[in-house]
Amino acid sequence: RSKFGDQPSIGKQSQPLAKNDGELQSGFHKSWTLLLVVLLIIVPLLYVLWSGIPSLLNTTLSSRDTQILQAFRAQMKKLKNTYQSQDPNLWRRTHVVLEKHLNASHLHLEPAILLLTAGQEAEKALRCLSNEIANAFAFSQNATTIQINGADKAILDSDIVKLEVDSELSSGFREGKKVAVVHRFELLPAGSTLIFYKYCDHENAAFKDVALVLTVLLDEQSLRKSLTLKEVEEKVRDFLWEKFTSSGVPSSYNSMDTDKLSGLWSRISHLVLPVWPEKGLPVEGCT
Repeated sequence: RSKFGDQPSIGKQSQPLAKNDGELQSGFHKSWTLLLVVLLIIVPLLYVLWSGIPSLLNTTLSSRDTQILQAFRAQMKKLKNTYQSQDPNLWRRTHVVLEKHLNASHLHLEPAILLLTAGQEAEKALRCLSNEIANAFAFSQNATTIQINGADKAILDSDIVKLEVDSELSSGFREGKKVAVVHRFELLPAGSTLIFYKYCDHENAAFKDVALVLTVLLDEQSLRKSLTLKEVEEKVRDFLWEKFTSSGVPSSYNSMDTDKLSGLWSRISHLVLPVWPEKGLPVEGCT
């Protein structure tokens, strides 16, 4: 009797254990259910938030681009009203080249290069307009310009000028300046102009999100308005060839030859535009 008398007590003890197992399983299922519910809520929410971040960034960038472009266009509109004698091609093509660089959504693979040229009668308009266009480009980005005057360096040693120009451009662009104006490019010592390989290269320019405005004042008194843009470009090219490789220029051929000049020309002649004389420009200053 003692052997079998204990069986009822064993059965009574097993009932609480079974009940505990059931509670554990029920709690386990509830935990999994809660976890699944949380995941079903959080995962879509994270997806929506994550997918919305690029859109938000694009909206911010687009807004900034719009402000910059509007500021640039406003400045250029003022210039167009002041310089009313200029060819419509100058305004249209300048807008296209520079606005592309003002749009941050475009990948900048090379700097914007603009070469303005004029005859002797339009020297003041050439100097003033090149400055004004550069200032409009810089102003729209809350930046300033780098100014280099070829006339100030004309009689200096070519190697010294090359180092000076390199230093002025590199330090200015590193400081956040967005555009450089090089006045009277034709007066720079021939060999020194090779430094522009570094800054005007199609693929490997040292600074790609900037603009360079070069000016060339031709020897002839005036440019015919009947000239096509292609003819103007050829006229500037021939003029620089004569300036930089002529036997009459002491030792110029030692530092500059036709092959080097061809390479330089291919880099700086992206857009060559003529500037015509302007009436009403003040004797001092440009505006």
